[in-house]
Amino acid sequence: MYIGVRILSRLMCFVFVLMVAAATAQARDVTVFAAASLADAMAAVAKSFSVQSVHRMKVVLAGSSTLARQIEAGADADLFLSADEAWMSYLEERGLVDPMSRQRLLTNSLVLVVPKARSKSLQITADDKWLEELGKGRIAVGDPEHVPVGKYAMSALQALDVWARVQQRLAPSLHTRAALAWVERGEAVAAIVYATDARASRAVVVAGQFPVTKSAGIAYPIGRLVGKDDDAVEAAYKFIVGVEARGIFRQHGFGGG
Repeated sequence: MYIGVRILSRLMCFVFVLMVAAATAQARDVTVFAAASLADAMAAVAKSFSVQSVHRMKVVLAGSSTLARQIEAGADADLFLSADEAWMSYLEERGLVDPMSRQRLLTNSLVLVVPKARSKSLQITADDKWLEELGKGRIAVGDPEHVPVGKYAMSALQALDVWARVQQRLAPSLHTRAALAWVERGEAVAAIVYATDARASRAVVVAGQFPVTKSAGIAYPIGRLVGKDDDAVEAAYKFIVGVEARGIFRQHGFGGG
């Protein structure tokens, strides 16, 4: 009987090893291309997902325009989380994003930040008094020609009828975190960034909030790339749009879609 128990124990260990090996063989990295402004939130989301799943989430961060161009060029991405609808539509129109998977996930708002050492409070209104109070110097922002935060900033400034005056002062950057870094290093007097970026930095403070009606259109859609519909990608997609991940996004200052 002792021999029988020993054989059964070994058999159970063997089955367990096979189960672990099978799970490991099926596990893979799910690559998520995400807008740079999602850096901190997506790091937390990826960590939480990996704890609960046999799969891992690999997050690639850059400006939405850069990521979309890379996907168009054949980059191996599974999911795309853009900082605006336009670049998601760009990929969908080219047959690269599954339209049935596309949904608006998050919202954000625009703020003006200045170095913490030069803290000030400005009322951003249709008159340009706030620009005078800001003082001379460059204003960093994502490139208005390509980068979502830059496009949003241009729309907000045009709505305030100060675009013509501000345009020559702008220092275009590749993405919103790059614009934030200009202020952190003291290379720009201010930056127009997302409110969530301001929360993520200890070196800057919010000097002013752009009127809500001017930045209410800031939306982050998510979509699955065509042909990327295996179990691992589906699990990652469902987690990102699910309750737990949405809670993480809220903790980082994002609004719901």
